[in-house]
Amino acid sequence: MERACQIARELYVGLVIDRGAARVVCIASREGGVEIEEVARRAPEQILREPVDPALGLQPFQARKLAFALALPGPSVPAAVRALQGLYRAFVESDASLAEINPLILTAEGELLALDAKMTFDDSALFRHPEIQALQDVEEEDPLELQAGRAGISYISLDGTIGCMVNGAGLAMATMDIIKLHGGEPANFLDVGGGASREQVATAFKILLADRKVEGVLVNIFGGIMKCDVIAQGIIEAVREVAVQVPLVVRLAGTNVEMGKEILARSGLPLLAADTMEEAAQQVIAATRGGRP
Repeated sequence: MERACQIARELYVGLVIDRGAARVVCIASREGGVEIEEVARRAPEQILREPVDPALGLQPFQARKLAFALALPGPSVPAAVRALQGLYRAFVESDASLAEINPLILTAEGELLALDAKMTFDDSALFRHPEIQALQDVEEEDPLELQAGRAGISYISLDGTIGCMVNGAGLAMATMDIIKLHGGEPANFLDVGGGASREQVATAFKILLADRKVEGVLVNIFGGIMKCDVIAQGIIEAVREVAVQVPLVVRLAGTNVEMGKEILARSGLPLLAADTMEEAAQQVIAATRGGRP
């Protein structure tokens, strides 16, 4: 329960990571109580931005600059400076990716209050914050993403129909790009990692096929740490275990690639082999549309 407030004005302040500038940026707006994206679309000139030097942090003069730009009355400026610097400390110390107060209200008495706030955290940094991780509500999470995380697989569900299983984040991004280039839509980002075991490959197939949108699967593996012949055997065992019922295209490259292709060819499984990423994308898209490449 919160006490009732006589609200004179509603403001927005927040901190985000600007990846282009490679630093945290403080964002403020005189229009609070609404989605900041809506303000950016409707009145981009109302969005105030203040980049923060990572070595110095948010300086008092920067906070004052934002307070003045928000047209706060003079007596409220020191409170705004404390609030902004406190928000910055919370952002950095908790490894957040977003911290926003919306609305930050100015009462009729000139008092500044954070009426509502939201924070999101960098998943990769949660090992440093068990107290934050303990607050996770799994009921609010994607069950497939949770299952993948427990298996050590990086998985993000998307809206398309082509399931992707790839080793390496860069290769996974390139695989999704080439699927889109040829008119398809990826159903997920899935990186099994450079040293995936047969069990992880089988789990990856189960996760892919649990998504009812998936109409075809593209496996794009570069044999580096694991050799292609070992990967091929793992794929065969996983496909037999999971009983894949949708078109499956496999593209292997790297160490022992010819041995891997031979193992796949001798498997007797109804899969399509591709030599290049472009060929693989074309094959899986054509197969899901009922045609041939």
